[in-house]
Amino acid sequence: MRSALVTLALGATVAIGVVASSTTADARWRHGFPVAPIVGGLAAGAILGATLAVPRPYYEAYAYEPIYFGPRCYIRRERFWDGWRWHVRRVEDCY
Repeated sequence: MRSALVTLALGATVAIGVVASSTTADARWRHGFPVAPIVGGLAAGAILGATLAVPRPYYEAYAYEPIYFGPRCYIRRERFWDGWRWHVRRVEDCY
């Protein structure tokens, strides 16, 4: 997900740069304050900064056993022969 956001932000930055860049016929000073490049740069910085500032997942160095009160039991199936045919019964093992 993070790489997709970084790719999208980079693509948006390049697209804004292509659209907002001046051509040779429009490369003259108009005695105004250049607002579009500043706003575009701030927007691109905000997008990239928000994407890269996502907190990384935290993994503990030690895995602890869960605390159980009482014996641990599980049920298993056991086949046995009664002299005529095979039967299956459930056996509970606790330790």
